[in-house]
Amino acid sequence: MKFVHNDGGRVAAGFKGNTGDCVVRAIAIATGLPYSQVYDELTEHITSFVDGRSKAAKRLKARGKTSPRNGVSKHVYRPYLARLGWEFIPTMGFGTGCQVHLRPDELPTGRIIVRLSRHLAAVIDGVLHDTHDCTRAGTRCVYGYYRKRMGEI
Repeated sequence: MKFVHNDGGRVAAGFKGNTGDCVVRAIAIATGLPYSQVYDELTEHITSFVDGRSKAAKRLKARGKTSPRNGVSKHVYRPYLARLGWEFIPTMGFGTGCQVHLRPDELPTGRIIVRLSRHLAAVIDGVLHDTHDCTRAGTRCVYGYYRKRMGEI
């Protein structure tokens, strides 16, 4: 898979240093939204979520996962992507093993966000856009991907 180094506009938005912002980066790249807008909106969603009473909210708050710099829980980014008109397409189920790998011949064309183990990344027409090549030479398993809902493209 071809790889393009892309920080999603992070440096241009004035952010510095290394961080665990793959969710913000992937969403900004795939949707074309400004990095700072995605960062700010996810910050609001995280704040709302951790103020809740669910076990997941309490866990995130206790672990200090209250900023997109420290990673974003699927409990936060899933509804955010749904609000933006994106849907999740699972590529793996319980007991099925890995069916789809991070390779262009196994993924659809267009703009997608792939869900990997502990990472999200943007893929545009079979080209990985991220800050590092996370393909593991084509062996990285894709658990599923997000795409714009049909009719909303």
